Amino acid sequence: MGKNLVLWLVIGLTMMSLFNMFSAPMPKADKMAYSTFVERVDQGMVETATIKDNQVVGQYRDTSGELKNFDVTVPMNDSTLSQRLLDQHVVVNVKEKEEVPFFLSVLISWFPMLLLIGVWVFFMRQMQGGGKGGAMGFGKSKAKLLNQDTARATFEDVAGCDEAKQEVTEVIEFLREPSKFTRLGGKIPKGMLLVGPPGTGKTLLARAIAGEADVPFFSISGSDFVEMFVGVGASRVRDMFEQAKKHAPCIIFVDEIDAMGRHRGAGIGGGNDEREQTLNQMLVEMDGFESNEGVILVAATNRPDVLDPALLRPGRFDRQVVVPRPDLLGREQILKVHMRKVPLSSDVNAKELARGTPGFSGADLANLVNEAALNAARYDRDKVTRADFETAKDKVMMGTERRSMIISDEQKKTTAYHEAGHTLVAKHLKNADPVHKVSIIPRGQALGITMQMPEEDRFNHDREYLRDQIAIMMGGRLGEELVLGQMTTGASNDFERATQLARNMVTQWGMSDELGPMVYGEREHEPFLGREITRQTNISEETARKIDAVVRKLIEENYGRAKHILEKHMDQLHLLAKALIKYETLDTTDIDRVMEGKEPLLIKEYEKPTGSSHTPPEEPSAKVDVGSEPKADKPAGDEAKAN
Repeated sequence: MGKNLVLWLVIGLTMMSLFNMFSAPMPKADKMAYSTFVERVDQGMVETATIKDNQVVGQYRDTSGELKNFDVTVPMNDSTLSQRLLDQHVVVNVKEKEEVPFFLSVLISWFPMLLLIGVWVFFMRQMQGGGKGGAMGFGKSKAKLLNQDTARATFEDVAGCDEAKQEVTEVIEFLREPSKFTRLGGKIPKGMLLVGPPGTGKTLLARAIAGEADVPFFSISGSDFVEMFVGVGASRVRDMFEQAKKHAPCIIFVDEIDAMGRHRGAGIGGGNDEREQTLNQMLVEMDGFESNEGVILVAATNRPDVLDPALLRPGRFDRQVVVPRPDLLGREQILKVHMRKVPLSSDVNAKELARGTPGFSGADLANLVNEAALNAARYDRDKVTRADFETAKDKVMMGTERRSMIISDEQKKTTAYHEAGHTLVAKHLKNADPVHKVSIIPRGQALGITMQMPEEDRFNHDREYLRDQIAIMMGGRLGEELVLGQMTTGASNDFERATQLARNMVTQWGMSDELGPMVYGEREHEPFLGREITRQTNISEETARKIDAVVRKLIEENYGRAKHILEKHMDQLHLLAKALIKYETLDTTDIDRVMEGKEPLLIKEYEKPTGSSHTPPEEPSAKVDVGSEPKADKPAGDEAKAN
């Protein structure tokens, strides 16, 4: 809107300037009749006269003696006019007729029409896509051709995914030196799909391809294909591949391809859905009747399960490159990459930070370094210290502290015993992850937090570990119940997670002796209906009752285990709760000292246990426990999980 207004203002000012240029301002003059003019000449009132053809202009004095301008038209055959003027001593000037060049006369006469035609052509070009779009330019591809100046990322900026980097490096080498691979009959891959959780570096890897490749690189988003007009998506796909063929060999990168590559045959639109038409055109262009030699399609998504099978088959996407969450070594490498632009103190160790950040993705680690730098700047430090990274890590994993929140002593005591219950049960179970930190300072929506750190990278979990997690979740309610004799809503989230974990153990992971190694109530994987909006009714009512009974038994068993631990070590429970009320936050060293009856050191513990890089997707993690809910009328299940 603003650009159009400025454009019209420029056009208007230009027209006004040109009009003023070609039309010189004329002095104001009285239009005089010829008879009056002759009379005034005879009376000697006319002072000057300029004759041009049959037009006479000049000056005369009126009856009051004031000098005025006049303009009169005289007959062409009046031969006495000149002599009459001279007899009255009038200053006479004769102006010859100006010869205007032919092209200038044509320009002056046709200028308004030419200007209108020019404006009309300009707007028509805009509507037809002469710029970046328009009413007639919707079918043009929005793919951007990147060059070495715009794509500055290189493989040195990519860390933590060496296998994925090797896969894409091979594709670039194929484009640079195809004979190295084709001499044995190999063919260049037509497509490569980058798959992985959000934040693991799929788009960064594509940017590195653009920075390293010596071939043209087109970049577009999956959502850029879909428009409100029918047929636009398919037209853009055709136009994109036409442009790519002109620049072959080249690479096309489609980010978030699930926006236009979802499974066909479902949804409201049916087979005539606009999105499906776009996908059909993409399938034809990738591997149809006409081959696109030298055009490699690289796509990225974190939802490969919703993509159409025809899109994933070899010949279209020949390779599916998994970009997983980084392990310990990968996290260390990623931290070093992001720390290159940050002035670091000598006490900062990337390996230590990697051990204390289990499960972090590349984006999480980048955010961690940024938060640490912002924290150092907040205190006017010249370098980022280890304390800044610890503060940033707590903020990222547990949320921002809400010290301004006013909490009564009674609620603070309840929260302290709740978190002490979690901590004590975790300390006395051999399969539980070590407690990293416990705090009753409100963070996010939680009044208190107990955070655990795995000792090593975990890729699966055994039954005893999961049973211990359920027992730890029960410890919070038991801490309140055994000491204060009350029940609060703060344990709602614990119960929700424990119930879901126990049900998964029984129905999904086959960890129940009563029901055996079977899966009950499989989820219906329907991508257009929320994927898990319904469950298959392939179990009887009797089996459902049995599942409920086994789940209840599993929770009650671990509830009893947690209760036994707290009753046996009641003195330690009181010590932990009192220390939390007094000091608010305890780390792993202080927790051990308090349980031994010693005063905490209250010194930050920087050497952390190594962490896990993977947990089963259905398992609610027990690394961070959210404490009591501040509002009794709000279910604690709505609390945010800080991990």
